[in-house]
Amino acid sequence: MTISLASTGATKIHGTRAGALLFALLVASCGGGGAKTTNNPIPPVNPPTVGLDARPNNVTCVAPARGAGGAAVDIVDAFPNLPGISQPTKVLVEPVANPRWFVLRKTGQLVVFDPDNATSVSTFLDLSGPPLRTASEGGLLGMAFHPDYPAVPEIFLYYTINGATTEMRSVISRFILDDLQSPGAGTVEQVILEVDQFASNHNGGDIAFGAAGLLYIGLGDGGGGGDPQETGQDTTRLLGSMLRIDVIGTGADYNIPAGNPFAANPNQCGPGLNAANCPEIYAWGLRNPWRWSFDPPTNVLWLGDVGQGAREEIDQIEVGGNYGWDCREGTISHSATLGCVGPVIEPIIDYERSDGRSVTGGFVYRGTAIPGLAGRYVFGDFASGRIWALQDNGQGGYIKEELLDTSTGPSSFGVDRDGELYFTDFNNGRIMKLVPAGGGIDPVPDSLIDSGCTDPNAVTQPYAGLVPYDINARFWSDGADKDRYIGLPNGTTMSINAEDDWVFPAGTVMVKNFRLNGRLIETRHLMRHPDGVWAGYTYEWNDSQTQATRVHGGKIQTIQGQDWVFPDEAQCLQCHTSVAGVALGPETAQLNRDFTYPSTGRTHSQLETLDQIVMFSSPLPGDPSTLPFMPDPTDMSADLGDRARAYLHTNCAQCHQPGGPTPDNLDLRYTTSLADTNACNVAPDAGDLGIPMPFIIAPGDASSSVLVARTNRRDVDGMPPLGSTIVDADGVTLLTDWINGLANCN
Repeated sequence: MTISLASTGATKIHGTRAGALLFALLVASCGGGGAKTTNNPIPPVNPPTVGLDARPNNVTCVAPARGAGGAAVDIVDAFPNLPGISQPTKVLVEPVANPRWFVLRKTGQLVVFDPDNATSVSTFLDLSGPPLRTASEGGLLGMAFHPDYPAVPEIFLYYTINGATTEMRSVISRFILDDLQSPGAGTVEQVILEVDQFASNHNGGDIAFGAAGLLYIGLGDGGGGGDPQETGQDTTRLLGSMLRIDVIGTGADYNIPAGNPFAANPNQCGPGLNAANCPEIYAWGLRNPWRWSFDPPTNVLWLGDVGQGAREEIDQIEVGGNYGWDCREGTISHSATLGCVGPVIEPIIDYERSDGRSVTGGFVYRGTAIPGLAGRYVFGDFASGRIWALQDNGQGGYIKEELLDTSTGPSSFGVDRDGELYFTDFNNGRIMKLVPAGGGIDPVPDSLIDSGCTDPNAVTQPYAGLVPYDINARFWSDGADKDRYIGLPNGTTMSINAEDDWVFPAGTVMVKNFRLNGRLIETRHLMRHPDGVWAGYTYEWNDSQTQATRVHGGKIQTIQGQDWVFPDEAQCLQCHTSVAGVALGPETAQLNRDFTYPSTGRTHSQLETLDQIVMFSSPLPGDPSTLPFMPDPTDMSADLGDRARAYLHTNCAQCHQPGGPTPDNLDLRYTTSLADTNACNVAPDAGDLGIPMPFIIAPGDASSSVLVARTNRRDVDGMPPLGSTIVDADGVTLLTDWINGLANCN
């Protein structure tokens, strides 16, 4: 790939920019014996030579403080001074008097920190590097302390490696620690059990000791698209099951508890297919048991089982129970040809994909800070960010009550010694805590005209304090045209990080209008609230174009003959990922272009204009011709490969890049070489979509490329996975032409 450079022909005088910055700081912070706020625009130092005469005065389009709303529960960052822990998969509290907290990272590190002085983390064990395999849903996934820890200095870990004859292998090991504070070279690993996986997803991966000191192991069905091996009902394999084994005092071996349903089989099962029912199995018929827990007062095992394409479910696991996969998915039939082995135990509750796409099992709340949750099972959804609690329906069943609709990615729940509930936010690398919420009014208004971000005399026009902008490679939005604005609070500036993403101060509001055939249909506000938390809100325009009303919880509306998606608050942050800078469009390569400013009618470089009117905290590092540039994918005069890569950057890379919220290791950023994207000539982990011998990108053969196939559909296997109901035909053609023209991965 070749990265082009823009050339504007304009000359930028850094001394003038620096003088304007100094003047701005003096105006913002000095005068009258102390600091004061000015509402005057920052005047230009020299006669205007750029797109705007001065930075506009933004008094009203500023993000308000977040409100707690009327919910009984809120979430806070439990350890706000703790450095980010990327890709956390599980959090545990050490079972000692003054405990450390242990966090597993998907990438193989087990890190610890002191909760009373949570300013740094240290690595306790590091399993990264070969043979650890972190592709898709693999990595370091599960941990349990020995029941007699710390007297017995042992922990147990679940991780994945490359399989000898299969895609991946799950490993459960005992680690005998030579030092409880900082394990060293004397630590011994004893591999206890290994299980082959057909693919690198559906690994399950949770482990825990039950009340009797027996080790429970949750295993997925082996992965792939659906369950092609039908392992959920095959009890001669360890896959798709909850296992129970006795590992206490057995060294690298284990014993079979007498109460297991197939304990009469004297032969322990191997990694793959076996001759008889596996005596390790405690229950079966599971697809992907992602996080489960025991409730100590009742000893009930609560489990979240991730569904295929229609249902997510919560189960109470009983010895000898068959939970239905893959003849059943939740409460509905899944396979018309496959029969279940014996009677099936129905889930406690299931929910449709409109509520979420990947359940994360939680805990029964036994704390005291939130009395309304006492004794109720709390769980979440990794994809939607929603958190629920089960409520007894009075008829022997349950209903789920939504507690929160968050912008987080709950990958695991945990409890402290007081029974208070936490969860790991995979999206942002944080540990969040559930706390009681106070009352209050939502400060984000329901009427757009009250937001302060529109012209008070003409609601369809932007507020004069906003700075308009445009980008080179535009995100596909089902055929809508968009205009974009930055609402930067007075007295603040934005900076540019090492990835050339723009970092915005607290109080910023990013405004985007959507039009179909010239009519406003939606306005979205992406706000960075005063506490630094980003959140998204959306407004729906009425037919007469006189008012836009906030949409709570999202919806799909038929507009001009097409289904238009108004995203809910959590979906906004599923696309606007922290790893991509949250505000996706504003980055140097995207805004390195000319723009015609409506207020002046002048066309000029956006970068120079923003620099000259003191929007940046520091002068640009060079003339725009020397700065990163990205082409417009629709510009037929640009290089085909650059256009395709720009399209992928805008439409895919916000999730598919290192540290992103997806389970794969793709890197589709524009600046990443094709060979380093982990896509070219690489077989897909998440299903082949019926393509014979597929690759994510198959050079010279778009028909064998899963990337094109996913872009060309809008079902459960389509990309993007949310927010769109119409395929971008031109985008598919662009990717098809590019891949068909590739000779190799260089």
